[in-house]
Amino acid sequence: MVLDPADEKVVADVAEHGFHSLGVEGEGVHPQFRYSVGFWESLNSPEVLIYGLDLKLAHSMLWEMFRQIKAGKMLRDRERWSGLLEGYDCISRPIDPSQFPDHVGFALWYRRFRLGDASNLRAFQLFWPSVNDGHYPWEQGCPPRVRNLQPLLYLPLAVGIA
Repeated sequence: MVLDPADEKVVADVAEHGFHSLGVEGEGVHPQFRYSVGFWESLNSPEVLIYGLDLKLAHSMLWEMFRQIKAGKMLRDRERWSGLLEGYDCISRPIDPSQFPDHVGFALWYRRFRLGDASNLRAFQLFWPSVNDGHYPWEQGCPPRVRNLQPLLYLPLAVGIA
């Protein structure tokens, strides 16, 4: 199979660094996001997606998550993650598989490329709280701006904001 340069970069990054970090620029009302490709292979862990933050910041957060997972921390629903954003904990939630094609397409491609099948891919979204009151998007009182930057991908596509 001949790979295009973008595919070659993903494969090379996973081999060299343990994962590839893919940033997706926001468009219109859709905020930007960044996600991992290769956590499943390097760490036997689900992939991770972060919505609504600066793409460089999200990249550094993925690196810290990689280090923490490598040290033994596990991705679980509503797990708190410290050390990613100064002064704030983030919370992981599993992404509903119906959301995968629109949000972790390269992760699906990479798993199919490596295993021939992507049906067992798992992924989590990492949520960050509002700065002023510490509310997360699913909590009452969360400011609309914070909620709008982080679609609830743990909901099926027909229900969630996507």
